Amino acid sequence: MATVPFKHSNSIVIAAPAQKIFDYVTNPKSWPEWLPSSHHIECENRPMGFGDTFHEHWSTRTGRVDLDWVVIACEPPSLWIGLTNTTFIGPIVAQYSFEPADGGTRFTRTLRNPQRPKAPTGDQIRRMDEEARLGLANIKAKVERA
Repeated sequence: MATVPFKHSNSIVIAAPAQKIFDYVTNPKSWPEWLPSSHHIECENRPMGFGDTFHEHWSTRTGRVDLDWVVIACEPPSLWIGLTNTTFIGPIVAQYSFEPADGGTRFTRTLRNPQRPKAPTGDQIRRMDEEARLGLANIKAKVERA
């Protein structure tokens, strides 16, 4: 069966050092604070490093999804990559990158589906962007306040 690779990135400049942002977003326990679709995380309350695993209770429009993640790359404070598998869209790769920028650090969140069964619709991409913008704004607010 043919698959369609999909990649989507969103970024924001946060007035904070890269390490502070890195420590916040690579601790999956923080995800429900900033990502609306992430409801509960089972793991230690700390940033996850290479080889660490954690469990996420996630939601889609069709219902709850349980995801088992593994960290496949961790280069503090510049890069973090997590991998999980789903039955409905195949593997999901979440990549967080951090670069110096005027006013702080540019945080980029990239999601990949390397073996998606079909391309996402325009409406699905719009909803992804809405959630990503909200999530990035939540991260910015929480990190800059801390």
